[in-house]
Amino acid sequence: MKEIFRRLSEAMGPAGAEEGVRKVLEEELEGVVDRLETDALGNLYAIREPEGEGGLTVLLDAHMDEIGLVVTYVEEEGFLRVAPIGGVSPQVALGQRVRFLGGAEGVVAADHLDDPKELAMKHLLVDIGAASREEALARVQIGEAGVFVRPVVEAGEHRLIAKAADNRAGCAVLVEVLKGLKASPHRVVAVFAVQEEVGLRGAGPAAYRVDPDLAIAIDVTLTGDTPEAPKMAVELGKGPAIKAMDRSVIAHPAVRRLLAETARDAGIPYQMEVLTRGGTDAGAIHLSREGVPTGAVSIPCRYVHTPSEMVDLRDMAGARDLLVALLQRPITL
Repeated sequence: MKEIFRRLSEAMGPAGAEEGVRKVLEEELEGVVDRLETDALGNLYAIREPEGEGGLTVLLDAHMDEIGLVVTYVEEEGFLRVAPIGGVSPQVALGQRVRFLGGAEGVVAADHLDDPKELAMKHLLVDIGAASREEALARVQIGEAGVFVRPVVEAGEHRLIAKAADNRAGCAVLVEVLKGLKASPHRVVAVFAVQEEVGLRGAGPAAYRVDPDLAIAIDVTLTGDTPEAPKMAVELGKGPAIKAMDRSVIAHPAVRRLLAETARDAGIPYQMEVLTRGGTDAGAIHLSREGVPTGAVSIPCRYVHTPSEMVDLRDMAGARDLLVALLQRPITL
């Protein structure tokens, strides 16, 4: 799991340009599933046909994309003006290194810092070392996307610090589910979705295509375990969180009960999650066609939407074990 997560995290995959992440996933899943498919938007489908008859079609979703920056303008002096792709804070971006899809790298600076409290995205510049607009435009293009550059580092025995843990952690869990699932009475379709960070855009068409009986999104969630953090009953290292609700979805009660029952039966520690801001692909999936019974399994994550997100391998392993146990049992909603 650690090495799969490392490969996925360090790949480039801003929303709308997830090809690098999809390539890693295809390499990991070749020969593991019955077939791999890609749709017009770039969603990747990993399909496992059932053993026997009478099971459900179960959609498991984890989004591939990460937050980033896009070039909007180049100053005469060669500095790049940028806009956010997804939820990027200018205070967090300042001073970070950025790599663009064409290979150019630079550092995020600001045109002035009279009062850091007033720093906004319009003040940010990316310095790629160019001395003129012409030199900069020979290396990057208007509309070219970039992501923060950070290697994965280990923090103690179980914890990893990485960029794009949101949601390469979920992708790694889903890869491990498919590798660990020896047989299932259900048709399992794992969707690695595009463009979640800019409005859950890939998951809706994916759910329409799959037409599932049941769907579960795997994504990260916030924690309430740092000093003076807002009160939230989710902690790092205490197990995966079963979602009750967030701003995009109220988890289907039958799916929520099914996940909790499966965890208890399998002896898997778990937490319950109520996220008061943000959402996941579950929000788009549950509204597909006539509606889909949908829930979510969340991986606790500190410092979400920064280049140094922290996750715990024990939570990821628990999420994997919970989903494998679920897919091996008969399901009645």
